[in-house]
Amino acid sequence: MLLGAGSDAEDVVQEAFVKGYRKLSRYRGESSFRAWLLAIVANETRNLHRSRSRRDGLVLRAAAANPESEVVEDGAVGSVLAAERRTALVRALRLLPAKDREVIVCRFFLDLSEEETVTMLGWPRGTVKSRTSRALVKLRGLLDLEEVHRG
Repeated sequence: MLLGAGSDAEDVVQEAFVKGYRKLSRYRGESSFRAWLLAIVANETRNLHRSRSRRDGLVLRAAAANPESEVVEDGAVGSVLAAERRTALVRALRLLPAKDREVIVCRFFLDLSEEETVTMLGWPRGTVKSRTSRALVKLRGLLDLEEVHRG
């Protein structure tokens, strides 16, 4: 959900498991099996984002062409998040650029090691380290702003 799959998270995970099973012969053991499988989940989530962007663009163009039509927002994520602090955290995470959000989710929500994060995201170790540090600073700043606005 935190990588952006939302209500489609179960479908994304199921598709990732099917793809992982089909590509099991490609697993070389260079990283943990968990990190390899989570990389497939992340790729499936990115595929979902691309298809959502195309679909949302079509919906917006259709709504612009027909102003009387009603565009309904997906409120499923908001209804799932009950705790106020968790809601603020998720809102702040969503404001981060995708790559910052991905590294935070890997390191702190999925509790992946630095090495597993390197494998999952396909980034050099130095990039994972620096992006994690910068993403945490950005996230803290967003959470501080949220606190000031709620005040």
